[in-house]
Amino acid sequence: MYIQVQPGKASHGRPNLCKTLQNPNQNVTPAVTQSVAPSVTVVTVTHYSERVIGEFLAHLPPGRPLVVTDNASRDSTRDIIRSRTPQATLIANEIGRGFGNAANQGLAQAGGDFVLLVNPDAKLRPDCLDRLLAAAERYPEAGVLAPALRTPAGGWEVSHDVDMFQRAEMSPKRADPEPVGDICADYVSGAAMLVRRAALDAVPGFDPAIFLYYEDDDFCIRLRRAGWCLIRVADAVTDHAGGGSIKRSWDKHWEKFWHMAWSRLYIERKYRGPTAMWKIALPALLRFGLKAPFYLLTDFRNKGLRDAGRFCGTLAYLIGMKSK
Repeated sequence: MYIQVQPGKASHGRPNLCKTLQNPNQNVTPAVTQSVAPSVTVVTVTHYSERVIGEFLAHLPPGRPLVVTDNASRDSTRDIIRSRTPQATLIANEIGRGFGNAANQGLAQAGGDFVLLVNPDAKLRPDCLDRLLAAAERYPEAGVLAPALRTPAGGWEVSHDVDMFQRAEMSPKRADPEPVGDICADYVSGAAMLVRRAALDAVPGFDPAIFLYYEDDDFCIRLRRAGWCLIRVADAVTDHAGGGSIKRSWDKHWEKFWHMAWSRLYIERKYRGPTAMWKIALPALLRFGLKAPFYLLTDFRNKGLRDAGRFCGTLAYLIGMKSK
């Protein structure tokens, strides 16, 4: 799954930047010095994020405009944002609109040459943005440049992959080594991504039909189909708590798997048609319809809610319910 990237000139057709990697440990050419600093707006989406938003704000690059879309938080998230970054643009949704739609609200308010879309449970390291911008100059055909993610324990978090359709055919237990140099990927995580303005003009944000989960997969698919590359930049690093921006409760646990099931079928049908969608929907109904009752009795809060959510999300999509 490793693709080496090489600096090159921008083109108006399909990207020719990505080359098959012969040596996965080979680094790429150093950055070119920029003559004019590009403008960047930071965009984030919060939802009951009081545990993480303070650290997030403390690690933002100074002097960059910030747009926050808050999805109906009833904790102190908004108060923390207003007190620590009074200059930020705060969009206060009284009803949760999901990640993609809330991000689109923020993107609509964001100016500049680039948008840094980042989750509130992420902490940018001091030179992260500068390294992403240097990579953006190296790779003019890159629509998205994503940093390497580190877990709270210091390990590397897998934040790139093949596209979701190839992923489904691979072992979920596969263990890929961390790339050493920059790589071109089919998918990069929406936890942190620097998006080029021209790419946003061509692919305007996230699919509004998707409330939660796989919206970044869909965004990456559309960017690649529009001719843009997606680059994971090895020397740009962000610390990511993973799930730290989500309120933890039994209903959120169920909601997570409901939306994962719904969104997976939506994307399958969107790109591969109804026949392909039914091929994964029917086995899912059978599998989770049988497992959920057992786990609801033996492990309610974990596997029970997980599989019940998967079953209900699958059924909801099939009977035409919208994701909301």
